[in-house]
Amino acid sequence: EARLVESGGGLVHSGGSLRLSCAGSGFPFNDYDLKGLREAPGKGAVWVAGIEAGGSAFYSDSVKGRFTISRDNARNTIYLQMDSLSSEDTGLYYCAIGLIGSSGARGHGTQVTVSS
Repeated sequence: EARLVESGGGLVHSGGSLRLSCAGSGFPFNDYDLKGLREAPGKGAVWVAGIEAGGSAFYSDSVKGRFTISRDNARNTIYLQMDSLSSEDTGLYYCAIGLIGSSGARGHGTQVTVSS
């Protein structure tokens, strides 16, 4: 059974940075595209970034230039480096299987709160 576990969330001031991690198990991690989603309070999940099995990365317009998604296949982990954070980035961040879109098996998420 596929399992994804997110970590690294927290409270940060506007303009600050955080690095989220997502560890995968129970599936051939190296062969799968993976993505990051954000769920803001009272809203549905939105796609933030995705990374192909081969390492090519894609970003939503709202985070392009500020966020960097990467993967370490030896550790079965993807990372989301988030810089220049604003209050609009606040939400529950998930990783999920797949490259684009908000569907797909996901973990329980890690909370990111950006104070202005």
